[in-house]
Amino acid sequence: MIDLRTSVRLWFAPDRISEQGETPDYRFSLANERTFLAWLRTALALIGGGFAVDQFLPHLHSGWRVGLALALLAAGVLCSLRAINHWVRCERAMRHGEDLPVSRFPALMSVVIAVVALAMVVVVLGGWAG
Repeated sequence: MIDLRTSVRLWFAPDRISEQGETPDYRFSLANERTFLAWLRTALALIGGGFAVDQFLPHLHSGWRVGLALALLAAGVLCSLRAINHWVRCERAMRHGEDLPVSRFPALMSVVIAVVALAMVVVVLGGWAG
């Protein structure tokens, strides 16, 4: 098991990953990279959504607006950090011939986004302006 400090170091030194194990089929590495980029696109969308809520809903009660914006921004931050962590873990597992790591993060992210979306539905239906 790789510790967190070593994993974070690998985020910034992917060439050290290539020194481990055997080189996997390049198609798997490229698929891993595409997944990484998909997570980054999701993170950017969440961050953009957070800014949009804050900037384009000025009449929304301040507490709701800030809360929803911060929830989306935090989800974007977590998603971007998880992207690199997942990429490193998968690349390392493929090089060592291990099973790919499983994660609860997609389920957690889905729940967070669903809660934020439900809060936005409540705000829209309630018409709560500041």
